[in-house]
Amino acid sequence: MTVSPGRIMRRLVLHLDGALMFALLMLLLVGQVMLFSAAGEDIHLVSKQLMSVGLACCIMWVVANIPPQHLARLGLPVYLVGLALLVGVALFGEVSLGARRWLHLGVIRIQPSEIMKIAVPLMLAWYFDRHASSLRLKDFAVAAMLLLIPVALIVKQPDLGTAILVSAAGFYVLFLGGLSWRILLGLAVAGAASLPVLWSLLHDYQRQRILTLLDPTTDPLGAGYHIIQSTIAMGSGGLTGKGWLKGTQTHLEFLPEKHTDFILAVMGEEFGLLGGLLLLAIYLFIIGRGMVISANAPTLFGRLFAGAITLTFFSYAFVNIGMVSGILPVVGVPLPLVSYGGTSMVTLLFCMGALMSIQTHRKLIQT
Repeated sequence: MTVSPGRIMRRLVLHLDGALMFALLMLLLVGQVMLFSAAGEDIHLVSKQLMSVGLACCIMWVVANIPPQHLARLGLPVYLVGLALLVGVALFGEVSLGARRWLHLGVIRIQPSEIMKIAVPLMLAWYFDRHASSLRLKDFAVAAMLLLIPVALIVKQPDLGTAILVSAAGFYVLFLGGLSWRILLGLAVAGAASLPVLWSLLHDYQRQRILTLLDPTTDPLGAGYHIIQSTIAMGSGGLTGKGWLKGTQTHLEFLPEKHTDFILAVMGEEFGLLGGLLLLAIYLFIIGRGMVISANAPTLFGRLFAGAITLTFFSYAFVNIGMVSGILPVVGVPLPLVSYGGTSMVTLLFCMGALMSIQTHRKLIQT
C-alpha cells in the first residue's frame, strides 16, 4: 500500500499549531535578517545560527508530537538530572570571566542552568497535577522549595539573568496554581523589607549595574557604556530607520554585544520605530496564542505548563527590551528567537513544541 505525499505531509504537520508556527517562522526570519547585519555580514556566524535553528525546529516537532501526559512524566527525571548537573557545575564547573556556569561532559560542554528553564515549570506543573484534587498550603510550600533549590545554585554561579528567568517560570506555576493573594502580598512586603539584605549579597558588578541604570552618565566609558550606546542607536533610527546594513552605531563598532543581548538596538537603528512595533506585534501574537492554549487546555498540567511557558517567554522579551531601552539593569538576557545563541534557541523552541502538543492533543485527551 502506497502513501501519498499529501498524506505524509499532513501527518508531519498534524501536531503543529498553524497560527503559532507562522508567527515563530516570522520571528526566526527577523532574527536571521538582523543577525546578518549585527554580525557584520559574517556568513559563517549566520550559518551556525541557521544550524541551531534547524536543530531547534526538529526538537520542537518531536516535542509537539509527544502527548502532554507523556511530557508530564518527564518532569521529575528532567528536574533531578538538571539539579545533579547544577551541583556538578558548583563542584567541577569551568570558570570563565569570574563565573562558574559551564560543565564539560566528555565531548560536549553544556550550561545546566538552561535546562532548569524547562525543568522547573515542568516539574512544578507535574507536582500540582498529581495533587490536583486536594491542593493545600503545604503543597505550595513544597513547590516553593523545589523552585528555590535550583535558583540558589544558579545565583551562586553567579548568573542573575538566568536565575530571574527560572524564578519567574516557577513563580508563574505557583500563581496559576492558585496561590493566595494574601500570601503574594505578604511575599511582596517581605521582599521589599529584605532589599537592604539582598543589596549586600549582590556582587560589586551587579550593584554597579543597578546604579548605572539610575544614571548611566556616571560611568559613560565603563558600566554605563552599553546603555548609552544602545539608546543612541535606537533613538537615531527615528520612525523608519536608516536602512538595513546602514546602521552607523552598529557598523562602526560603537554598539557592544550587538549580535546577542543588544540586537534589538540594531533593529531600532536600521528599521526605526515601525520595525520595533512590528517585532512587538509578533511577540504579542505569540504570547496571546500561548495564553489561549493555556486557557483551553483540558488538564491542570496542561494549563499550568502552557501558562508558565507563555509568561516566561513574555519575561524573556520584557527583560531584554527593558534592558536595551534603559529601563531595566543589564542582566544578560537575550531577545527570544532573535539574538544569536544555540542553547537559548533550543530551549525556547522546545517550549513552543510543548505548547503545540498541549493544543493539538486537546481533542484526543477530551475524548
